Amino acid sequence: MSKHICRCEEVNEDEIRQAIAEGATTVTGVKRRTGAGMGLCQGRTCRRLIVGLIAAETGQNPAEIETSSVRPPVRPVTVEALLSPGGGSAGCKCREENK
Repeated sequence: MSKHICRCEEVNEDEIRQAIAEGATTVTGVKRRTGAGMGLCQGRTCRRLIVGLIAAETGQNPAEIETSSVRPPVRPVTVEALLSPGGGSAGCKCREENK
């Protein structure tokens, strides 16, 4: 069994090598075929590893491999924060500061 590259989506090295063999030569291509980089960390952990695998499999320079867009990580929001006019205890404090 190969090691996990994307722990969030449980995508292993063999799955990524298979995606590269099927034509994925960018991080976005691997992401679309396997789901790697689409978890909670949004690729912060696995993006570098995927670039390394693409470089090893295709012979490309890692600096020249196209990466995916970067999105901020998803964080849970409490229902209280969503329903409270002031944002609740976990919500934004900017309204209070602007008074």
